[in-house]
Amino acid sequence: MERGRPRVINEHVRRRICLIARCRPRDLGLAFSAWSLTKLADYLMAIGGIGSISRESIRQILRAGGISWQAAKTWKASSDPDFVAKMHRVLDLYDHPPADGEVVCLDEFGPLNLQPRPGRGWRPAGRPVRLRATYHRTGGVRHMIAALDLATGQITYRIRARKRRQEYLAFFKLVRQRRPGQKLYVILDNFSPHKHAEVTGWAAANDVELVFLPTYSSWLNWIEPEFAALRYFALNGTDHRTHAEQGGAIARYIRWRNARAQPKHHFAPGSVIRAWTSYQNKVA
Repeated sequence: MERGRPRVINEHVRRRICLIARCRPRDLGLAFSAWSLTKLADYLMAIGGIGSISRESIRQILRAGGISWQAAKTWKASSDPDFVAKMHRVLDLYDHPPADGEVVCLDEFGPLNLQPRPGRGWRPAGRPVRLRATYHRTGGVRHMIAALDLATGQITYRIRARKRRQEYLAFFKLVRQRRPGQKLYVILDNFSPHKHAEVTGWAAANDVELVFLPTYSSWLNWIEPEFAALRYFALNGTDHRTHAEQGGAIARYIRWRNARAQPKHHFAPGSVIRAWTSYQNKVA
């Protein structure tokens, strides 16, 4: 026998509340583009059939229905006519590392400004760390060029004032020098210095295959989440006054990270792109 207070709001009404919450208010003829719990409660009362309902009841219903408050994100679809083929090539290198060489993911991080960077940390309630407010960027910028070796999980990087073909060619030579006698498969984006004739010519002559990502597909580059971690653990919550100080913080983090690095396996195993790429293969 079921005990306790009977549920006043039945399952049908709960599903309706979750559905309305997922709609954009303007699509329902309202004057605003986002809900608050108060506005949602007022709307539910106005349309009838639900009656008076508190904000806390709405919060609990949404939580139970798997509806959470989330920020909208942008997404740039690739216009590359060879998107599927290029994506499969990159994923195949991730899933089946070639026996004749190593796979390296290369990209740039930055620009690195000298500025207060917001961040989070454990603090007494109501007493956050305060950083200076400044809109001036008088120290110029730096650029970090980095390569992630999937066989070891370690990162090689250099910080430079510019990111021209000269800087990339010097960095390619450094990566090549550290892996003698092996073919290198370098996954990188379509930034114009990467495709400069001097760079591609050197790569062809030094057993380096440049594997270019589809356009607008930086999410396929395995080094991207490493940059997110670098920003979170080395830069967020800081206010470096010189590039030497900021570079030192990055260097300490990379040394700490590389000492604990593990080979990289299983890229995006639960991602929708896995089902999508299988579907595309079947269609092809």
